[in-house]
Amino acid sequence: MQTAGSGIRLTDAARGFLKALASDTRQQILFLFEGGVELTVSQVAERLSLAQSATSTHLATLRDGGVLTSRREWKTVYYRADPDGVRRALADLQAALAACCPPGDGPSAGGCG
Repeated sequence: MQTAGSGIRLTDAARGFLKALASDTRQQILFLFEGGVELTVSQVAERLSLAQSATSTHLATLRDGGVLTSRREWKTVYYRADPDGVRRALADLQAALAACCPPGDGPSAGGCG
């Protein structure tokens, strides 16, 4: 966990999630997995016209951030969206943001105004 000066904690899951989605390319990759589709590195690279090595790095970052999960079938790695990982990271992020910036009626209601 990372703690800000005020004591608000951002979990590793939330930080990994933010890092995973910080790239436009990784956001484009994520949308390829809509509907529970499984794809290989080669398939993702081909669909987005990316180098296979760059694609592999992006997929690893998405997996490490809890956005994707993977399974190996002999030499081939299949990736798919990880809804549970996304839900966990979003819940952690929401809790941190609520502590920082509680909902209210105006700037004086929370710490972000």
